Amino acid sequence: MLHSEKLSSKKIAVIDCQSAGVAGDMLLSALIDVGADANKVRSAIKTLESPPGFYKNIKTDINKVTRGEFKATQIDVTAEAKSKINGHQLSEIVEKASQNIQLSEEARRFASNAIHTLVTAEAELHGNNLENAHLHEVGLVDTPAEIIGVAVALDDLGLFKGKIYATSVAVGGGTVKFSHGIVPTPAPATLAIFQSKNFPIKGGPIEAELATPTGAAMLVNMVDEVCRFYPALRPLRVGYGAGTKEFNEMPNCLRITIGEPLDAGLLRGEIALLETNLDDVTGEVIGYTFDRLLLEGAKDVSVIPIFTKKNRPGQILRVIADLKDSEHLSRIIMEETGTLGVRVSTCERHILNRELHQVEVFVKETKERVTIKVVKDDAGKIVQAKPEYEDLKRIAEKTHIPLREVLEIAIVKARETFLER
Repeated sequence: MLHSEKLSSKKIAVIDCQSAGVAGDMLLSALIDVGADANKVRSAIKTLESPPGFYKNIKTDINKVTRGEFKATQIDVTAEAKSKINGHQLSEIVEKASQNIQLSEEARRFASNAIHTLVTAEAELHGNNLENAHLHEVGLVDTPAEIIGVAVALDDLGLFKGKIYATSVAVGGGTVKFSHGIVPTPAPATLAIFQSKNFPIKGGPIEAELATPTGAAMLVNMVDEVCRFYPALRPLRVGYGAGTKEFNEMPNCLRITIGEPLDAGLLRGEIALLETNLDDVTGEVIGYTFDRLLLEGAKDVSVIPIFTKKNRPGQILRVIADLKDSEHLSRIIMEETGTLGVRVSTCERHILNRELHQVEVFVKETKERVTIKVVKDDAGKIVQAKPEYEDLKRIAEKTHIPLREVLEIAIVKARETFLER
């Protein structure tokens, strides 16, 4: 860890859950290990003794341990508590603790969303409302302590002002025994939480419970984007949070990396690139397929002329799409063209943010509205302002003025409105 490094105001954090999963104590421990103020975390957890008074004599131990020969931080919170706490009471505990400590609005919102996600999942699984949902494992002091502690740690590190990534979560496998009996891993509440946010998970790599409900509830409410690979960044700090168990197969540690982005003010995203070779399809079928793919959600479609085997002329049909639409669009390509396969690649792309605005222009003394696509970088700087073709075409047809002249009028107005401020 490089705690002497000064973090920039623009931060990236990557929560790496792909091998050891995620639990509340591991997440909090890793944030402390990466540089969050441990004393602030202890003080915040201690406020849980305040009214409504479900907990007393709270003790927070933070220690350095090793997991598979890796040095890591481990936190352990104990307290005397009432034997049963329902979902409404647990929410009240976290909400009041958030009010009693100096947290940013983002941190308070995170704590509230995390506890709400957790208790709602538990209540819905058992067919109860929050008042009647009696919690067991998540009713212990660990749950509110971890949520409040993580809110403080994220605030202290300034990560609510940056961007938080996470890998897909390893959930383990086999079965786990707890108060409701023996259930498959991941536990029902954990699975329900990931399902509620469409958060990607994967089984393994060992037979054990690697993701807990509290860890899942916090993760889905703090992460801005899930990535298969680390984004481009300059790593400044790396922290490891240890779980309570030790495994022979791997170190039971959650890793968090904090750094600076390596970019030129561009946004990043992942897309699917779909391709297939065609050599026996008519132009009419290709044209229809082209239009249908755009209507069904493709971001872009192109057709590239090629020569195929035996020097036959053909085409590459290429589609750019969101990852979630790749299977649906592949099916359309197969249905419409008769191709037997579609190549799918996942690509990272650099993009500029786009916004649509309307301006008024005068053409032949007639006032018309033109949509302007305003393009900005990640810092909000306007890079380009471009009139939309369909509006220009409509005005040209209406006024009988050449399209290029309408375009010139719209460009002047766009430049005056957006680029010369």
